[in-house]
This record gives sequence, C-alpha cells and structure tokens, in this order.
Amino acid sequence: MMEEKEVIEKIKKIIEIPLLKKNIEIVDIKWRRERGGWVLRIFIDKIATTKFTQVSIEDCAKVSNMISKILDEEDFIPHSYILEVSSPGINRPLTKKEHFDRFKGEKAKVTLKTPIDNRKNFTGIILGTEKEDTILMEVEGKVWKFLLGDIKKAVLQREIKF
Repeated sequence: MMEEKEVIEKIKKIIEIPLLKKNIEIVDIKWRRERGGWVLRIFIDKIATTKFTQVSIEDCAKVSNMISKILDEEDFIPHSYILEVSSPGINRPLTKKEHFDRFKGEKAKVTLKTPIDNRKNFTGIILGTEKEDTILMEVEGKVWKFLLGDIKKAVLQREIKF
C-alpha cells in the first residue's frame, strides 16, 4: 500500500497540469484517515498577480468534478474516500516563492525546520523575495532572510475587522 507522501505526490502529478490549464494552482493536499474514513483535501487558488483574486464556491465545485474524473480514470487509490476541494482560507499557506511576492506587505507566520538564533517561529511582514529561493521578512524591526527549503510551514496572519 502507498504511503501518505506517495499518494499526495501521485495525485499532484496527475492533476497539476490540468488545473494549471484552468488557471488554478494547488496550494496544499492532505490525505488522511479520519473517523468517517479516508479524506482527500485539496486546497486550490486562482493563479493571480494580485492578492485580491479569490476562489469561488463554483470554482471549487468545477475543480472537484474535474479531479474526481481524473482520479476515477487513474484508479490507483485502493479504497473509498471523500474528496473535499476548497480555498486555502484567510490564513492561507505560503508554499511557493511566488506566494511571498504576491502577498508582499502582509503579515505572516513562518516556522523553520531548524532554528536561527535559537528560534524557529517568526511573525512579521513579508518584504518579498530575492535570488532563487530567499524570502525576506521584517520581524520586530529586523530584516530576516529565510531559504524556502528551510521553511517547515508559512501562513498568512490576516486579521478580520468588524
């Protein structure tokens, strides 16, 4: 039986190009067993140059139908599962260099795989990127540089104002 990472990689490999053709990117894929059985969660976003482009419920429904057909044709998942397709949400993950450019000026929380100056967690303002995979952030008045490959998790930290 395939491991979680293998399933996710195979799913990503077979759906990524068809989604890109529809101007949709994969933000994240989760594959796990829950109380009701296996769940495949795919978080999508529209490919955009502005931070204000949003995925609609209709987009999620269309993508869900498209992914269902592709996965049914490929038929490599050995048991039944629930497919959920949704937007990445308000505190969306930042997984690619382009995300850090797109959300420049926004607040984010970054968790590193290994500590820098005895810390792994940094919350601050995204300043953008430089070179191949260097992320710039201002945290507590200091500019920090992180390599994308050193980041364990990065998410926007948006505040909802009523």
